[in-house]
Order: sequence, then structure tokens, then C-alpha cells
Amino acid sequence: MIYAITVSFVVLLLCGITAYKATQVKSKADFLVAGRSLSWPVLVFTLLSSWIGAGSLLAGAENAYKHGFVALWQPLGGWLGLLLIAMIAGRARHFAQFTVPDLLEARYNATARVLATIAIVISYTIITSYQFIGGGDILHLIFPVIPRTAGLYIMAGFVIFFTAAAGMESIAYLDLVIGSLVTCTVIIAVPILLNRVGGWRVVHASLPATHFQVLGDYSLGGAVGLMLPTMLLLIGNQGMYQKFFSAKSESDARKSVIGWIIGTVTLETLLVAVAVIASAKLHTDRPREIIPLTARQALPSILGAILLGGVFAKVISTANNYLFSPATNLIHDVYERFINRNATQRRTLIVSRLIVVLLGTFAILQATQFESILRASLYAYTVYGAAVTPAVMAVFFWRRTTTAGAVASILLGTVITVGWELAQQFGPTSWIAKIGGIDAVYPALLASISSLIVVSLLTPKPSPQQLAKLDNA
Repeated sequence: MIYAITVSFVVLLLCGITAYKATQVKSKADFLVAGRSLSWPVLVFTLLSSWIGAGSLLAGAENAYKHGFVALWQPLGGWLGLLLIAMIAGRARHFAQFTVPDLLEARYNATARVLATIAIVISYTIITSYQFIGGGDILHLIFPVIPRTAGLYIMAGFVIFFTAAAGMESIAYLDLVIGSLVTCTVIIAVPILLNRVGGWRVVHASLPATHFQVLGDYSLGGAVGLMLPTMLLLIGNQGMYQKFFSAKSESDARKSVIGWIIGTVTLETLLVAVAVIASAKLHTDRPREIIPLTARQALPSILGAILLGGVFAKVISTANNYLFSPATNLIHDVYERFINRNATQRRTLIVSRLIVVLLGTFAILQATQFESILRASLYAYTVYGAAVTPAVMAVFFWRRTTTAGAVASILLGTVITVGWELAQQFGPTSWIAKIGGIDAVYPALLASISSLIVVSLLTPKPSPQQLAKLDNA
């Protein structure tokens, strides 16, 4: 009963925050970037909550349950990416636009904007879809009478409502509550859980030795294959840039990255530790549920209920963010750019909310295509990371990049990732045998970066006019 009460309270709290913030949304800027009013403490928790969702709580935990601490290779990619992000957060806020395709059109052209939008919609709706799956699993654990599929639909309804109601105004403050709740709960839970299973000696004795080795039972290539997609997604992540665009100032954007680094390293390490420690005591045929299962069966009732409520809220939060980003793209980068340039604020808000609903429905359909959240997350990260991230990084670090190079990079990164995934699922047996063990990130990233460099060097340098808008960013 306490689990049901806690989750119900969390949902009501989120509804209350959303309803209040919805009354403050008066313009497109309010909906898309919270009126550029977010202070760095709010930014820290909204960045933390949007980054750590089902990918860490379910996919990362699934990997930790099966393979041990080698699962930390996946968040390691994000940690390395954060070091790079610390260098450009202030510059991104100085540019002060709405989306990553804004950045790409300013530096390249409208084709780069449209291709990036396509990649973002594909990637982010996949990420949203497995948040729905994870939320449905958690609802089933709390309320066994609710089938997982029905839970998926209920979760999707929550997310679509929260996202459509108030946009970034709602998301940022939901994340502040959720991020602080989960972080504090996990910090308290780890030593209690370790004590309940009998300490590290029991954990070591109960699990294979590979669970505690740097590479575990992975090859170096396999471990790097976990790391690269995560790093590429983070350093090009539109949701992150959109939050920097929402900051009060360049100083707030820079400060937020410091807190984000500390929070991410701490929380992701502790989440993997929870999954590994719990696997010494709990056994399940659904490894992705190990953290919710730990909250139900291996922690004191009150602490477990708070953790379970926080995990559920965190999945909602991440789904909000990844549903909101492609909606922003379609409204700002397609609708206002190519369909209705003179749309009123009221019309824009109505269309924005309608697009959220349509993308949410599309994400529900995609949720039926993936059995493994880990596989879905790596595929989604690779679509975005190989297609969009190299061109985004070139905006800040390589002035010689040309429009043709950027367009070729985005196009090849998208096509090769999607094609590789389809070939592994539906290609001839001879193809599958040859490429089945090779992660899509390797060919996709190689093609994306190579085309960016080679095509740029073979085409005329960008003009001073192309560079002028970003020279002071």
C-alpha cells in the first residue's frame, strides 16, 4: 500500500507543478525556453534529470545486473562528454536560440537544419518510447493488476499531458523536484542495501569475478561501443543546448555544468552499484527491473517507496524532455520556418501542443519494436551522435567546415545507422553473420566524420559572412 500511496503522491505533485506553470506560459519563448529565466541551481537538476532516465535506471541497471561494473563504461562516455561541454556552455547561451538546428542553419544552411531535425525526431522518439516501456514496467510492479502494456499507455498519457501543458516551464521545475529527490534517496539507499545483503565480501562471493573487472566479460571494442554512443549523444544533445538557451545568463550556463558533472558521476555510479549489489541477493528474468525490484524487496518500506516513486518520476521527467525536444524542432524548425512564418503566438502554442500529442503517439508505436531497452538506447544514441554531433562540434571547433561537409556528415550518419540496424534485423543471413557483432556506431561515426573532413577540404572555405554570426559566440 505504501508504494501505491507514494507513487500517487508523486504524480499528484507533478500535476500540481504542471498546472501552476501552465498558467505562466504566455509566449513561444515561455513554452520553448522558459522565457530564458532559469538560474544555475534549477539548470543543474533539470540537466541531471533529463540525462538520467530509463537509459540509466533500466538499461544501465540491466547491463550491471548481467555483467557487473563494466556497465560504467556507458555513463563514462557521458562523463567525458561533460568535460567538453564545460568549454562551450557559455558560448551556447551567448548564441541564445531555440534549437540545435538553429545553430546549424546559422553556420551552414536550411538543408542542414532539416536533416538534423529528421535525425533528432528519429532518435528522441525512440528514447521517449523506452521511457514509456520502463514506466509501464514500474506501474506493473506497484500495481500488479495493471498489465505492462496498459501501464505503458498510462505512462504515455502522463508524459504527453505534462509536456503539452507547459513546455520548458513545467519540465525544468519538475526536474528540480525529481532530481533532488532521487539523488538524496540513492545516496541513502546504497549503504543500507549493502548492509542488508551482508557487505562487500558477500557481494564478491556471490557474483562472477568478471563483475568487478574493468572490462568484465566485454572485449575492449565492446566496452568502447558502450561508451561512444553515450558520449556522442551528450555532447550534441539538443535538450542540453535548449536548457543552456533557457539560462538567465552565460554565467548560469557555465555554473550549471559544474553541478551537472558532480551530480551525474555520483548518481550514475551509485545506480550501477545498486544494481550490482542487489544482484547478489535478488534474481529476476527481467534484469531491467532490478532497481525497482530492489526498492520493493530489498530496502526498508518507506525508503523503498520513496525510491520507487522517484524512479517513476525520473522516467516521466526524461520522457518529457525527449518528447519536448523533437516537438520544438517541428514547431520552430519546420512549421514556423517553412509552413507559417507569420503564425501568431496563440497559433504557435496550439500547434506546439498538437505536435507533442502526435509525437507521443508515434513514440508509443515505436515502443512495440524493442524488447531490450539497452539495445534501443544505444541505437537511439548512435542515430543522434553520428548524424548531428560532428556537425555541431564543428560549429565551435573547426572554422574550415563547409556547408557541403556538414550536410554530407548529417546525411551519412543518419542513413548508415538506420541502414545498419535494419540490416542486422532483416538482412540476409550472410549479412547478419558478417556485421552482427559490429556496433553501428563504428561505421556510422567513421562515415560521418570522414565525410565532414574530406568534403570540407574539397569544397571552398566558408565565407566571412557565414562565420560572422557565430564569431562572438
